[in-house]
Amino acid sequence: MTKWPFNTLRVQLVLLVVVALAAAQLISLWLFADERSLAVRSALGFEVAGRAANVARLIEEAPPELHASVLRASNSPLVRFELSDEPVVGHSGHSDGGLIERRIRALLDDSFSRSIRVELHEIEGQILPLPHLSREMTEMHVNMMHGELSAVEMNLSISISGRGWLNVGTRFERPPIQWPIYSMLTFALTASVILFIVFWFLMTRLTGPLRRLVSAADQLGRGEGVTDLPMAGPVEVRDLTSTFNRMQNRLTRFVADRTHMLAALGHDLRSPLTAMRVRAEMVDDDETRDSLVASVEEMQSMVEATLTFARGLTGSEEPETVDIAEFLLSLQNDMVAPFQLESGSSVDIRIRPNAMRRALRNVIENAVRYGRVARVSHVVRNGDAIITVDDDGIGIPAHEHERVFDPFFRMEQSRSLETGGHGLGLSIARTIIRAHGGDISLSNREEGGLRATIAIPLADNLPN
Repeated sequence: MTKWPFNTLRVQLVLLVVVALAAAQLISLWLFADERSLAVRSALGFEVAGRAANVARLIEEAPPELHASVLRASNSPLVRFELSDEPVVGHSGHSDGGLIERRIRALLDDSFSRSIRVELHEIEGQILPLPHLSREMTEMHVNMMHGELSAVEMNLSISISGRGWLNVGTRFERPPIQWPIYSMLTFALTASVILFIVFWFLMTRLTGPLRRLVSAADQLGRGEGVTDLPMAGPVEVRDLTSTFNRMQNRLTRFVADRTHMLAALGHDLRSPLTAMRVRAEMVDDDETRDSLVASVEEMQSMVEATLTFARGLTGSEEPETVDIAEFLLSLQNDMVAPFQLESGSSVDIRIRPNAMRRALRNVIENAVRYGRVARVSHVVRNGDAIITVDDDGIGIPAHEHERVFDPFFRMEQSRSLETGGHGLGLSIARTIIRAHGGDISLSNREEGGLRATIAIPLADNLPN
């Protein structure tokens, strides 16, 4: 399986940390900007309320000829005052909950003897500065708000005793969201520190033992000897490592006990079989004697074949990395039964050479014996070295393709019984190949004959 960088646990956790930090930073920035906007609006609202109360008091106390001067002196670029016979705010409701009105009444020492109206509404869209701003103030306002407006406009109408209404208009812009350079530096520093701790410490403690566990599991599956893994990493990883160590010890004992049992059985059977052979030779009748001797020899052959099959399950031989092209060429030169070898690419596989020779020899000899000729080739596909052995025989029925790998199974139609085989050749071959982490399968060729397909993992594709 191709190992993409984003498929690894380390990269995914690092990305998760970065995304979480970025999301937290954006949420904090949004909350900070909103709180700052509310604070600015509140402060400006109370400031305008205080100014409006003071101007109302001055208008009521000053003579009429000074009213115009009072209004001019009170106006500012963002707050405007005017006296009128009609209120600008045409209702008495309060969209601010009455805070501004209570503030003005408190400053005027007024207990609901006058009418005070407050209107608040949002303004969004292209920026439209207040009409009484100067050209310089308008340009400054546009630059500060980046051409966009998100503000609250507040209008006040305060009744003046005998003089109509004091109308007040102002606008509170929402400060634009900004991400100053120090916030970016803080984020980068925080992310770097956290990633350093996660990446170099926590991830090393987590992925290191997991990588060793993957490699040990693969070696165990290929029949290689594996020492107990050291206990390291978090508690869950240590528990997993401990379980794997116990499992491999149990499997090793199980295979060793079964092999010793079969070896002892074969050794114990040799003595009675030898005695039977001696007694059979003493039989006077030639036909009976030959039949008994043949039966004893067949039993001895079956015992040896069984021991060979059992030895194929144990992987006592040390694995080596070999070039598959050179290995097949060496096998061709060593085998008595000739086979045709097609050239292929040179790639490395990690095998136990003697065991793999036995497996391939069994498959090739079957092809030569039952299919008259064996053609061997190899290619690389999906991280495996694929070895194919083709013959020109009559093939095998599809429903028998798996059964022929069963121990002591022999074909009764397409495979002759005169060769003396006991039906263990393909069983031994599959056992050895699977012990290397590969597999073998059979299929009938369209042009006739049988094809054995053997897949063996490449050395570069094995876990480190």
